[in-house]
Formats: sequence, C-alpha cells, structure tokens
Amino acid sequence: MNVRVPRPASPLREVAFDPEMTPGARNAVQVCLRVQADEKVTLITDEACKEIAASIAREIEAVGAPCAAWILEDLAPRPLTDMPAEVLEDLESSQVSVFAVHAQTGELRSRMQMTDVVNRRKIRHAHMVNINAQIMREGMRADFLAVDRISRQVLEIVSAARIIRATTPAGTDLTAELDPHYRWIKTSGIISPEKWGNLPGGEIFTSPGNVNGTYVVDGVVGDYLCAQFGSLREFPLTLRIRDNRLVEARSRHRELEECFWRYTHTDENSDRVGEFAIGTNIGLKDLIGQILQDEKFPGIHIAFGNPYGEHTGAQWYSSTHIDVVGRNFNIWADERPIMRDGRFLLPT
Repeated sequence: MNVRVPRPASPLREVAFDPEMTPGARNAVQVCLRVQADEKVTLITDEACKEIAASIAREIEAVGAPCAAWILEDLAPRPLTDMPAEVLEDLESSQVSVFAVHAQTGELRSRMQMTDVVNRRKIRHAHMVNINAQIMREGMRADFLAVDRISRQVLEIVSAARIIRATTPAGTDLTAELDPHYRWIKTSGIISPEKWGNLPGGEIFTSPGNVNGTYVVDGVVGDYLCAQFGSLREFPLTLRIRDNRLVEARSRHRELEECFWRYTHTDENSDRVGEFAIGTNIGLKDLIGQILQDEKFPGIHIAFGNPYGEHTGAQWYSSTHIDVVGRNFNIWADERPIMRDGRFLLPT
C-alpha cells in the first residue's frame, strides 16, 4: 500500500500578496509551465520576492501539484557563494522549477549551479530573476500564445539568414554575421524541457559568429547593474564592438561606464558577444528599467559573456553574462526588413 508522507508546511503559505498578481501567476503556472497535478515543483525565492512567490505557490496548489518552497535567506547568507545543497538536492526529484529571486552581486555562479541541474534533468524551469510587482501586473499578463506565434515567425526568417543588421535613431548601427553551426533558441514564455526560460518570456537568441559596429544602450544593462542604474534614457552607454569583442564603452555617467567596463573584463571572454537576441514580447508597451522584462521588448539585444553553449552550440565559456537593451530598432535579415521603428513587419 502506498502511504502518502505529509509535506512540511510551506514557508509561503501565510504570506499575503496583492491579488493583482494572480493573473500573472496563473499565466506562469498554467500557460507557460503547464504544471500538472502529478508533477513536483521546486519553488526558490528570497525575502525580496516572497510575496510574488506566494502568488505562484497558490496557483501551483490550485493545480494540485506538490511544491517544495525555499527562501534563500533561511538557508545561507546572501550574497550566495554557492546554491544551497538542499535546493540542488530537491531539484533532482522535480519536473518543474521556479526561481523568483532578486540578484545580488557575485551570485551568478550559484545560479549556474542551479541551471546545471535544470539542464541535465531537463526540468521545465521559469527563471524570474529580479521579478517585481510591476512585471507581474504587466509583462506576466501577456498573451504568451500570441508571443509564441510571432517568435516562431521571426525564428523561421532569421535561422535562414546569414547577416542581420540593426539600426536605431540613437546611433546603433550593428551587423551580426551568423554561424550556421550555432542554434537559434526560442524562449517565448512557453517553457519546454529542452530549454529553461525567463519569465516573462519573449525572445529568440543565438550566439553570433561575428559582430561589428556600434550599439547605443538607451534602455537598460543587465545583471545587478540594472538595479544600480535603471533606465539609461538620460545617459546612454555607447559600445563599440570589433570582431565580436567590446573595444570601447562610453557614457556621460562615468560610474556606469566604469562598472560596465569592469564587469565585461572579469575573465578572458567577458568582453565577447555571447548572445545575439531579438525580443518578441509584443504585449510590452515600453521599457521599465528592469532587465528581466525589458530584454523581451521588441528589438535587438545582445549580451557579453557566457554564450549558453549547451543550447547554442558555442564552444567557449565565460563566468559572466550581461545583457544590454536599446530602443526603436530597424532590423534586416539579409536584405529583408523585419522591423521598423520597433514594430515587426510581420502578421501577428
């Protein structure tokens, strides 16, 4: 006879949350992750995000799936040097996982330890780093089935292209030569066992063969620098790229310039363009100063550092990864225009 062992009470059960988060939480659980009652979910959060995690836990409970919830500060001091062993062990027996945490300086290694388990076990994983209430009320309410449709259209076009060119009114003029040996990956918000995805979703990406030109970051920069500097509309960061390497970074905001340059020179490949991506979340109306949502905004974004080689096929590595986002793109795949003034020239 099978005996059901009672689960310990969730640390999130008594956490109150804004009911305006419920539609986004339901979208995450039922549409993006498609959690089933017979699947186990690992839910990882921290003190900053536990209200959001509580809203997600409520929707997991409504589906009937068992959920193990972890609050990082209960397990180890922050910033984390390593992902707590209890969390990694719990992931080994889960089919679905959610990571809703505010990033702190120096924690990328711990997140990579987590995603190593996710990749190996092919867990359907929602990565919600720096999620906040605004994103839950806006980006997480997107029609992700519609986002998936436009993502598929863009993927079909760019995966057959050799060159993508992008320009913006702010001064971006960038050309990417694509390597046919590297795969394009779709993370539209519909998460599969083959590739974990950020939520809110809405992008396709690859590792480029070569990138040259200028990228003007008048949106946001990623990782922990996003929280430090927010929107860059008033003090853009101008990046010069030659043969896939960052060769210059300039901004009127000198602290931003120095922090970004230091970050992109952490290791021998931190200054290398590891990701070339197209945001496809057509439900977003503007950038909000949060990289988790803003990198899904329609347009081109790139990242320096780790190329996610386990997915793209790139054969090099970096211990860092930082995205940069701009505004109002024009995009050509070979000679075909696919975006003008930030709007896709495709049926939606």
